[in-house]
Amino acid sequence: MVLKPTRPIRHPGLPAPPSEGIHKQDAADFVVEEIPLYEPSGEGTHLWLWVEKEGVATMPAAEALAAALGVSVRQVGWAGLKDALAVTRQWISVENGDADRARSLDLEGIRVLDARRHGNKLKLGHLKGNRFEIVIRGDGLASALPDVRANLDWLVARGVPNWVGEQRFGKRGANLDKGLSILRGNPRHTARRVPKRLLRLLISAVQSEVFNRVLAARLESFDRVVDGDVAWLHRNGACFVVDDVEADTPRCAQFEISPSGPLPGPKCLEPRGDQGRLESDALAALDLQPQAFGALPGGTNDGARRPLRVPLTDAEAEAVDQGIRLRFALPQGSFATSVLRELLTDMPWFG
Repeated sequence: MVLKPTRPIRHPGLPAPPSEGIHKQDAADFVVEEIPLYEPSGEGTHLWLWVEKEGVATMPAAEALAAALGVSVRQVGWAGLKDALAVTRQWISVENGDADRARSLDLEGIRVLDARRHGNKLKLGHLKGNRFEIVIRGDGLASALPDVRANLDWLVARGVPNWVGEQRFGKRGANLDKGLSILRGNPRHTARRVPKRLLRLLISAVQSEVFNRVLAARLESFDRVVDGDVAWLHRNGACFVVDDVEADTPRCAQFEISPSGPLPGPKCLEPRGDQGRLESDALAALDLQPQAFGALPGGTNDGARRPLRVPLTDAEAEAVDQGIRLRFALPQGSFATSVLRELLTDMPWFG
């Protein structure tokens, strides 16, 4: 039997009921703009393109830009992967790209809005976060605006449960089962026969499933630290084991730190006590041993921590024709669907 990814749970503490509505009826209803980690310097061998895409995901866009500029796709970099069914704006870097040629490109679904030089290639994760503008449509949805605003205010104050979204699990969630098969068998032997990029995706799906199970178990306390927790420092992503709950509780209340969950691997800092047992139980329920991740080739899914919650900023909601427009920002690595799941009755997930 194929194991499907664990479905995220709406937080029971939200003050207002969820609303009925549909998102992504049209690409223009879902607008995403990256918040760069830094701006291009204006000098260097890498041409950074500020690109607007509609109906085109990041990787196909990178391939199209590489072909149009006459370079290998290996010379192209990006900080975040964006879906096709959306209007998205992001930096894409092209090593040795020609700026005049880039500005004059006429590609279907892709517009180059700006071109500047920089000294290095963009790499995955080199961004602060993303700004979203999302229209939710539905008959009479505007009357639910007070409930939506109340729930948004709660999420701003308490944080958004940091569920790993369905994108991480592949089509129909199949990457989870494939990744489990690798880890339950002979990981090192299998890894030699699987392309490294595909291996990363499959093992990442397993790590994400473990994290989501831990978050589900910690949902009632996702915004407070307990003894033995591994705390996440939001300022820089550093982690430490909590051994003084009294001292760290105010820091958590101020959103300086948050409890974290595992993306298992040899470099994943382990918690103590009840939290350590909870994470061990999540692995055992999947018939996995921690050392299975260590049997993978070096540099493949080494493991990390991920905060159980993330801050929601610049949150607004307003009535529009046949619906509600949401605006908000999230840090890198988090998913807009995590916000929508707290607001709407029926968000898609795997069957």
